[in-house]
Amino acid sequence: MPRPTVRQLALLAALSSPVLALAAEPRDAAKLAAELCVSCHNQNLVGSPAPNLVDPLWTHGGSDEAILRNIRQGFPQSGMPGFEGILTEPEMLGLVRHMRALSREYGAGRLKHPAPPAVLPLATELHGARLETWVDGLETAWGLEFLPDGRLLVTEREGRLRIVRDGRLEPEPIRGLPGIFVKQDGGLLDVIAHPRFAENGWIYLAYVDTGRDPATSMTVVIRGRIREGTWGDQEELFRGPPESYAAGWTHYGARFLFDREGRLLFTIGDRGLPEAAQDPSSPLGKVHRVFDDGRAPADNPLAGRPGAWPSIWSLGNRHAQGLKFHPVTGDLWASEHGPSGGDEINVIEAGANYGWPVTSRGTDRRRTFAAGDASMRSPAIAWTPSVAPAGIEFYTGDKFPRWRNHLFVACLGGEQLKRLETDGPRIVREEIVFKGYGRVRDVVTGPDGLLYLAMNSPGRIARLVPDTSVASR
Repeated sequence: MPRPTVRQLALLAALSSPVLALAAEPRDAAKLAAELCVSCHNQNLVGSPAPNLVDPLWTHGGSDEAILRNIRQGFPQSGMPGFEGILTEPEMLGLVRHMRALSREYGAGRLKHPAPPAVLPLATELHGARLETWVDGLETAWGLEFLPDGRLLVTEREGRLRIVRDGRLEPEPIRGLPGIFVKQDGGLLDVIAHPRFAENGWIYLAYVDTGRDPATSMTVVIRGRIREGTWGDQEELFRGPPESYAAGWTHYGARFLFDREGRLLFTIGDRGLPEAAQDPSSPLGKVHRVFDDGRAPADNPLAGRPGAWPSIWSLGNRHAQGLKFHPVTGDLWASEHGPSGGDEINVIEAGANYGWPVTSRGTDRRRTFAAGDASMRSPAIAWTPSVAPAGIEFYTGDKFPRWRNHLFVACLGGEQLKRLETDGPRIVREEIVFKGYGRVRDVVTGPDGLLYLAMNSPGRIARLVPDTSVASR
C-alpha cells in the first residue's frame, strides 16, 4: 500500500488538533472518506492500488468490530496510518456505516470499478510484458476454454455462455441453456471442451440449481453441444442428493479438468457444511473423477466402499477453485479458499485427505483447528491474509520461455496474478505479476502462447503479451 501523501499528512495534522477533536458533532463520513481514503482505495472505496473496501472479501476480518479496529490501529507496515486519537469514535463508526452503505450499492451493481488502463506495462522478474484488454463488455466472466478452431468459450456467472471469435465478443449468448440459479456466488460456473471435441462436439458446463426447497441450491454438471448458436443434446452427469442442497450462496466449487485418460475431474465446495467435507457419503468438499459420461470409474479410491460417494478422488477440500496438471511431473495441483486466511495450493493425490475442517492455516470464530494430523495432507503453500485463489495454469506456451512450467494463480483478493516456481511438490519462489487492476477469476494459455485472464469489475478478458521495451526487474 502506498505511503501517506503530503496532503494526507497535512489533513491528519489538521484533524488531530484539539479544537477539532472536541467538536460536538462528528464530521461527515463521506467527506472524511474522500479526504483520507480515496487516494489509496479509489473513488467509492472500490480499490486500487489499496484493497477494495466494499466487496465481500476482507483480508483482516469483515465484522464491524474488526473494521473499526483496523481504522484505529492501521497497518503501518503497508503504509496505512492508524486514526486513533485523530478521528473520534463516532467518526470512525461513521466510516464503518459509510463502507456498509457503499457495499450494498456495490453488491447491487450500482458502483463500478474504475476502468483499468487498456495497456499496462509490467516489469516482472523474468520478462518484460504488458497487460492489455482483449475483450470487454462481459459480466462476471468465470471460465475460459479455447476450442480447436481458436474460438474462446466464456461463461458469465449471470447465466450466459458467450463466444469470442477472432478477438470479438459475439453479441448474442448461446440460446437454450437450462434454468440457472444466480445469486452471489451462484450461477453459470466453469466450462470445458471434451479432449476429442473436434470429433464429438461435447462441451461441459457447471451451474447452480435450486432444490425442492427453493431456498437451497447445489452445483450441477452437464454436457451438451452447440449448433447454430443453440445448446442441445444435453446430458446430466452430476447432481448431488437432496441433503447436499444447502442454504446460502457460496462454496459451489466447480472447476473442470480432463486427465490424460480422458477422465473428467471437477471440484465441489462444502456449501457451508464443513463436516460434509470429511464425510465419504457426501459429495461436498471433494475433488471428483468420472468418465466423460459421468459414470464413476471402478479404480477411484472409494469406489466399491459401502456408503461412499463413488466419484470421490480426494476429501477435505473446502472450496477448490482451480485444477491443473503439472506438464512435466503429471502431479495434480489445486487452489482452495480458506475460512479467513489459510488459502491453499495443494498437490492432490487419489484418496488423500486435505484436512478441512479439522485442520487449516486460517481462522474461524466457530471452531479451533487441530495443530496437525498425520493422516491429512499439508498445503504446498498457504496465504494469510486471504488472496482468494481461483483458476490456476501451468504455462506451456512459447512466448515467455523463462515462465515455462511455472504456475500462475488467478486471485480475487488483491486483484492480482501470482507466479509460483515449483520443485516437485514444493513451491520455491513466488512473485506478484500485477495487483490492483481487476479481480482475476481464471487464467489459461491461449493457442498463440499468450496468457489470457478472465477479469471481473469491470468484466473483461485481458492477456499478457511480451514487451521487450519493458525491462524485467
